[in-house]
Amino acid sequence: MKILLVRVSSLGDVLHNLPMVADILAHHPGAQVDWVVEEGYVSLVRLNPHVHRVIPFALRRWRKGLSDPATRAEVRQFWRLLREERYDYVFDTQGLLKTGIIMGCARLAAGGQKIGMANGGEDSGYEGLSRLFHSKSVYLPPRTHAVARARLVAANALGYRIDSAPDFGLPAPAAVTRPDWMPAEPYAVFFHGTARDAKKWAPANWIAIGAQLAPMTILLPWGSAQEKAEAEQLAAALPNARLLPKLSMDEAVTLARCAGLVIGVDTGLTHIAAAFLRPTVELYCDSARWKTEGNWSDRIINLGDAGAPPSVAEVQAAIAQLVARGFPSP
Repeated sequence: MKILLVRVSSLGDVLHNLPMVADILAHHPGAQVDWVVEEGYVSLVRLNPHVHRVIPFALRRWRKGLSDPATRAEVRQFWRLLREERYDYVFDTQGLLKTGIIMGCARLAAGGQKIGMANGGEDSGYEGLSRLFHSKSVYLPPRTHAVARARLVAANALGYRIDSAPDFGLPAPAAVTRPDWMPAEPYAVFFHGTARDAKKWAPANWIAIGAQLAPMTILLPWGSAQEKAEAEQLAAALPNARLLPKLSMDEAVTLARCAGLVIGVDTGLTHIAAAFLRPTVELYCDSARWKTEGNWSDRIINLGDAGAPPSVAEVQAAIAQLVARGFPSP
């Protein structure tokens, strides 16, 4: 059986799609699973050894250079790779017009099907026109967790039940060669940055938690000039905090993968730490917790909700719970 998954973005959503691979192979051993994904997230998908072939998609970059012969050659190469195989099933678990078009252009084996979602979740970016490319559309309750959505679409199409915790197929932290900027001893990470200010936690709160964790080293990543300034503010107030250099996507994933403790707002890298089963406290300040909370391990504690940020005392109590459960302590 040959299967193509189309989930091109974003970081957290690509991550939440990974358990679909383990489900398919558990019920159809030997299936070949390929994946179309934005080029920036190719390295994340390749961490799962059960994905046979990753097909990079770079629409954001291609749009800026369509007059460039090299860009046009890349686009032609993408369509060639997409159409090399004939698939028994093509799944679009993103539900956008662009992902529907990718699905529509993929080739099917005799009797093959193209399957997607019949509806979006609450506050999702679902585009109904994507159904034009489906052989079958699967209805899901609007309040379905991000991990469960993709798993349920595949289960419905392939005729099995979801009866296990999600398996992201990610390798153990012990397999990593640590870069120079990573401490040898257990460290904490504060994933404090996010594109939307309302999802952030107050700087004073981070400083209070950082002081509690001393002398444990706290690493502060950043992805933009604003996030760097915020990280510098935290580092200036915390002698045990260290401002990191600008990290690539691979390095940021390694940072999450090896952490002794992660505290982070609702962002892709926090969810990656939870998928690697690192001791993680997820902070929901202005987004619905039910959508993405890490609910598959007692190493993950979820706090807050849309419009109800967690308090410092709640985060302190969560850290104490993780320590009591035997996970790395400060």
